[in-house]
Amino acid sequence: MSASAGAAAKHRGRVLIIAGSDSGGGAGIQADIKTVTALGGYAATAITALTAQDTVTVHAIHEVPAEFIALQLRVVLQDIGADAIKTGMLHRADIIEVVADALTQYAPDVPLVVDPVMVAKGGARLLQPQAEAALREILIPRATLITPNLPEAEALCGLSIPDAAAMPAAAQALLKFGPQAVLLKGGHLSGEQLVDLLCDAAGSESFTSSKLHTSSTHGTGCTLASAIATGLAFGLSLREAVAQARAYVRRAIETAPGFGQGHGPLNHAHTVKR
Repeated sequence: MSASAGAAAKHRGRVLIIAGSDSGGGAGIQADIKTVTALGGYAATAITALTAQDTVTVHAIHEVPAEFIALQLRVVLQDIGADAIKTGMLHRADIIEVVADALTQYAPDVPLVVDPVMVAKGGARLLQPQAEAALREILIPRATLITPNLPEAEALCGLSIPDAAAMPAAAQALLKFGPQAVLLKGGHLSGEQLVDLLCDAAGSESFTSSKLHTSSTHGTGCTLASAIATGLAFGLSLREAVAQARAYVRRAIETAPGFGQGHGPLNHAHTVKR
């Protein structure tokens, strides 16, 4: 192995997470860091908001100034760098703007996974209405992959998704915003089968598994997106990264500790083999 190849291999697995903090530890930055670490990666962060949050709801949000978010991004990317980037809670338009600017300036070719976080599991809104347009127009076109659940997809593309048969059309509508790929998550549909649809310009693939009936689902979206980003950071193909991430999330739900009085956290501490 050449010196340059050795240096590249040494630095694989760096994931920069741009998201809000969850004081309960089940979602947001805390879930992201635990996920990346469990999968063998290195997690760096740019925190976009502080929340007073538990398994029931988000009680309060403390704003982080956009210029401070930009500073976090600049210093991390210039010093440590990243092999993949994942965004979560970006609740204001000015935050989305500074994130997009920083990625263009310091990480133009780094794979980007965008989890379009809009509403917390407990129902609290995490994306201001005026920020939705900025997300569609500024950040999503830059994404390697976006990972909306069905309500998020409906809000973004304006289509109703009442069943699995409606998912392909919605995914194609989302692709028109410019991301390289869409992973449309079908967890909100009724029935015993969980269907996630991965679509890009080359076609689509469904990932199907049986549903787990549990209240321990807080942070599943954050966890899945961070797990996918970690796979990409280690050089997996998008399909391989999605498959690994789904396996990781499923096991994290199956072994959840059962904490809290609402939607409980996952067990991020388990590992899967790459």
